Amino acid sequence: MKKLLVLSHPCVTPVNQRLFGDLQAATGWDVSIVLPANWRSEYGNVDAVNRDPHFNGKLIPLSVWGTGNIPLHVYRSSLVHVLLSEKPDAIYVHNEPYALATAQMYFANRLTLKCPIGFYAAQNIYKTYPFPFRRMERRVFRRSSFAFPITEEVLAVLRQRGYGGPAEVVPLGIDAALYAPERIAGIDVPQLGYAGERLIGYVGRLTEEKGLKTLLYALTKISDAPWRLVVVGSGPYEAEFDRLVKTLKLEKRVTKLGYVGHIKVPVFLAGFDVVVLPSETRPSWKEQFGRVLIEAMAAGTPVVGSDSGSIPDIIRATGGGIVFPEGDAAALASALEALLTDEPRRKALAARGRMRVRELYDQ
Repeated sequence: MKKLLVLSHPCVTPVNQRLFGDLQAATGWDVSIVLPANWRSEYGNVDAVNRDPHFNGKLIPLSVWGTGNIPLHVYRSSLVHVLLSEKPDAIYVHNEPYALATAQMYFANRLTLKCPIGFYAAQNIYKTYPFPFRRMERRVFRRSSFAFPITEEVLAVLRQRGYGGPAEVVPLGIDAALYAPERIAGIDVPQLGYAGERLIGYVGRLTEEKGLKTLLYALTKISDAPWRLVVVGSGPYEAEFDRLVKTLKLEKRVTKLGYVGHIKVPVFLAGFDVVVLPSETRPSWKEQFGRVLIEAMAAGTPVVGSDSGSIPDIIRATGGGIVFPEGDAAALASALEALLTDEPRRKALAARGRMRVRELYDQ
């Protein structure tokens, strides 16, 4: 039996282990995951004590320095000992090629097994990294047997940065079964709106670049449909968001729920009439993928998204929503109003999006 060793900080959250459980089932490979014993995020600390029921491989939790810092965290234990104990046939590092933990695993592999090793990539903007990150990245490029960029745009950036090895675009995926109506029907959620209101959902971090200011201004231009904005998430833009809500006199039309656990997110997505992702490109950032779009469509909800980064590619590939020019509040208002007031169109986009997400993005 072939053996794969995965290094993955996202797998501290059990649902992210499900991809590798599906990989086990599809290939028959034995999969072990090295992950942080504890990971700190803005939502609190997460301990690697739980596993997803669909993953039956080995979990190897190790302490890290720099918990919560994706590019800068490193493992406090020697990865050499892990490799000598596990003896994998291949290694997949679920992190960017310039990250410290990536370099740490590559160095351990070079000292020991020298087995095929590869990395994940989501960076879709060409950036100049300071020393020693650029040197580490070059070494990772030279020693990689494969790379898994999440979009064609990310692959182009990898090539621009000098990676010439094998690469396969592997988009972010979901377990579509998590969004099945029969699964989410029995999960209780609070009442979100009032009779007759159409629900516009935003799910994600509250940051300035997510286009929330444009969204609020767009809402002031909707006149033909009773609506309510329901915001799921939190972040550093929250105080400014609240200030704008008051300034624009939208307090009675906006409901904020804060952070919601993974198990309930599909229920909220299914309960919305439309999900919006109004991201706006910045010099050092643009939307890398927009996984909430495929999650919403899997739950049977159409989407409205800006043309930042990969958002338009996903919406056009699925046919499950409307794209508007980023930063254009009037265009966003028009797109939202078109869906809120046209139930047949809303249902048609929802049905098409759900079908195509299952074809293209079910992991």
